[in-house]
Amino acid sequence: MGTTGAARKLASAAAFGGGGLSVLGAGLYGVLRAEANLARRAIGEPNAGNRPPESSGWYGRGRPGPAIRITLLGDSSAAGYGVERVEDTPGAQLASGVAAQADRRVHLREFAKVGARSSDLLAQIEAALPTNPDLAVILIGANDVTHSVLPSQSVQHLAEGVRLLRDNGAAVVVGTCPDLGTIKPIAPPLKQVARSWSRRLAAAQTIAVVEAGGRTVALASILGPEFAAAPALLFGPDQFHPSADGYKQLASVLIPSCLAELGLIPDDEALPAAYRGEGVLPVAAAAVRAVKTPGTELGGTEVSGAQRGLRGRWVELRHRRRSPSPEAESPEESENDAGPPSIDEGPAE
Repeated sequence: MGTTGAARKLASAAAFGGGGLSVLGAGLYGVLRAEANLARRAIGEPNAGNRPPESSGWYGRGRPGPAIRITLLGDSSAAGYGVERVEDTPGAQLASGVAAQADRRVHLREFAKVGARSSDLLAQIEAALPTNPDLAVILIGANDVTHSVLPSQSVQHLAEGVRLLRDNGAAVVVGTCPDLGTIKPIAPPLKQVARSWSRRLAAAQTIAVVEAGGRTVALASILGPEFAAAPALLFGPDQFHPSADGYKQLASVLIPSCLAELGLIPDDEALPAAYRGEGVLPVAAAAVRAVKTPGTELGGTEVSGAQRGLRGRWVELRHRRRSPSPEAESPEESENDAGPPSIDEGPAE
């Protein structure tokens, strides 16, 4: 079965409750289960006492309102495991970047947990919904791979979470599972298995998220060629979690898509640009292409007034321009004593 068909079958299995083991094959699944333990021993389990700095709070000092309410959900890559300064967390980098480029106040609430898997998303989302987020950003999937969770189960949990957020009025951007074949402590043959598994999971996540009404951004090799050139700089001491510079790169690929999902993009970004390799494709074909290039964005669209064609949901494949990242702020508990954004402010427009 081709990669496109495998991704589509995984997403379908998630939608209808199938197991999905046959998509990857029992042999591939067995190899990953056996050797994932070796990789975890090399990487080490996250230290539960080493909690990342709390990035929740106000960003965009002195900027006008109404505030953009963002909630950050997922695993250690969303929480910022391994850094000591709050300004170095992905939450602070993301909120500072959105505030600067949108010229708006941002109120961020972070619910991500170190070690979280897709099955943990529902609890995070239920905690986040009372904050009435305009935008939810989700980073999840790597722990599902390293703990050998069936991909269809992972995708099912993610799709349910996205639908719940959309039903409650939140826009959703999902950073799909990174390419774990780039991680140094993972040796062959597990490296090749992890790459195949994580890419197929990312493609299936993409299909499921778009079908549920969200937008995806491919994390792929996370840092692309920059990782190969400077792994010591861009990954932390365990060579698995990003360093401060790595989290900055991670946020930089998410910010343009967050602005697009909020409707806060320049007029010249409204339509796909062919010279950047952008265009409209069926979702499964676009998903397989997206997982190979960091920052590739997919979101649902229409062709001649129809959302679907013969080969499934239509999507726009985008490679949005990245703006220089501002210096990340430290969060404030309140913005000029204004308190948290009120429900009456409504969503960002």
